[in-house]
Amino acid sequence: MFTETLTRRVLRSPLVDLLTGPHGVDRYTELVEPTWTQGDARARVVAVRRQTPRSVTLTLEPNKAFTGFRAGQHINLTVEIDGRRRTRPYSPASAEGSPYIELTIGHHDGGLVSTHLCEHARPGMVVGLDSVGGDFVLPALRPRRILFVSGGSGITPVMSMLRTMRDEGSDREIAFVHYARSPEEACYADELAAMAGVRVLHGYTREGAGDLDGHFDADHLAAAMPRPDAVFVCGPPALVEAVRAHCPDAKAESFVPPVITVPAESSGGRIVFADAAVDTVDDGRPILEQAEAAGLTPDSGCRMGICHSCTRRKTRGAVKNLITGAVSGVEEEDIQICVSAPVGDVEIAL
Repeated sequence: MFTETLTRRVLRSPLVDLLTGPHGVDRYTELVEPTWTQGDARARVVAVRRQTPRSVTLTLEPNKAFTGFRAGQHINLTVEIDGRRRTRPYSPASAEGSPYIELTIGHHDGGLVSTHLCEHARPGMVVGLDSVGGDFVLPALRPRRILFVSGGSGITPVMSMLRTMRDEGSDREIAFVHYARSPEEACYADELAAMAGVRVLHGYTREGAGDLDGHFDADHLAAAMPRPDAVFVCGPPALVEAVRAHCPDAKAESFVPPVITVPAESSGGRIVFADAAVDTVDDGRPILEQAEAAGLTPDSGCRMGICHSCTRRKTRGAVKNLITGAVSGVEEEDIQICVSAPVGDVEIAL
């Protein structure tokens, strides 16, 4: 009788891969076990807990196709909702190199994926993992005095950094300021309280008495750590701006959707979706929205230029990035169609 390891080894042999034809062995092994894939990184949810009324914490066991992440980076998480795959970027809270991935996902009003996971996540659920990225990471040479600041769900990459440094046996001087709406919504409070060697201060912006009053300012900086060697901040743009007003060199991350400026007038050019043999007249909106209006269903995720799941090949023409305003006319380039609009005629491999 085959063991699980032997079965997987046989299914993944070159001969089996050849016999399975153009679909590849992954399309067959996933019928036996969804995480038995060589090319597709996936994970099984092995634990679900709810630390706060507005969040869910998932412990994921990734398959061997997942190659890991650096503390502070984000991962594209894909779930199936009503028959359609949806992708969003989330930052793990687990330490770098951990065999498990921990994600704490805050519920956002109107958020499709966060609502689904907060309400329906369960052990045994299989999710997709893709496109680890982001440069919000610790330097190889750890600073001596480090201040971390986070707000809301921005706590997750900071927890990953703290846990990573704890596992390294770091003797650095560390302070951490976290802002939540109330004590009930402060994730990881018990773990932080027990974390040796870290000065932790909480601020509550709506209700409850914390260690700090109000929003981040010079007094909060002085209370946490005057003159830190390095500052890392993750949270809403207002928090990032407040921290940088006092610490201009702070390394920052924010997952709040950027402001996309749609041109007042369209270019009037034609958009050709070559693979589908469909074309339409540009109306000024992002190419993703225009593709959907033309009846196409391209993969897409965050729609804010982070997850890259909507990346497609532009084979002709110029496009404008609606976040940065930069125009690119390079032939044969990959673009993110959720944040790109045509400048004249363009052709997309879609």
